[in-house]
Amino acid sequence: METVSYLRRNDLDTLSSETWLIERAQARDTEAFDQIVYRYADRVYNYVLRMLGNAQDAEDVVQEVFLRAYQALPSFDGRASLSTWLYRIATNLCIDHRRKQSRRVPTVSIYRDEANEDEIGEWEFADTQTPNPLEHALNRELQQVVERAIEQLSPKLKTVLLLYDVEELSYEEIAQVLGIPMGTVKSRLNLARTQMQKQVEAYLRGESK
Repeated sequence: METVSYLRRNDLDTLSSETWLIERAQARDTEAFDQIVYRYADRVYNYVLRMLGNAQDAEDVVQEVFLRAYQALPSFDGRASLSTWLYRIATNLCIDHRRKQSRRVPTVSIYRDEANEDEIGEWEFADTQTPNPLEHALNRELQQVVERAIEQLSPKLKTVLLLYDVEELSYEEIAQVLGIPMGTVKSRLNLARTQMQKQVEAYLRGESK
């Protein structure tokens, strides 16, 4: 019981600290806003980098995320958490960036709309404790296959997958970030995993490099 109480006090202290920072930043206290940037910059950058796949673009977008956040902070009402709000801004800017890039460079889309978003079970890989050099090379190659599979997902599926599996947002938080129902979040997540699993299984069967 003492441990639970201690954890709850820590949670409350963290929440109280963030609330205080938000209130000060809304009053245009730049030092308070700097603390907000310090808390969330790395998480937002890692998310944007995975979304865009380019470090320079990610840096530019993250700067814009916090500029937009600073400008809009007085209207932040706290109905969503601050992190959810920042991810929403980041996601919208990533979408805008991709649209600008697609208009700038002619491309052929490799994605298609999926009519069926049936849910399936989760999948995972076995964990090896101490791989030998060959196993290590194979594991590294498999990781590259997984990374390529993520990159080949459509933007709507990739966004949900990254927010859930990498950023560890809940279904409800992702629904708030994207403005979609929780059921759609779940079906997109499962569809993303299905598409990735097909590519990984093809690799394991030796059907792809």
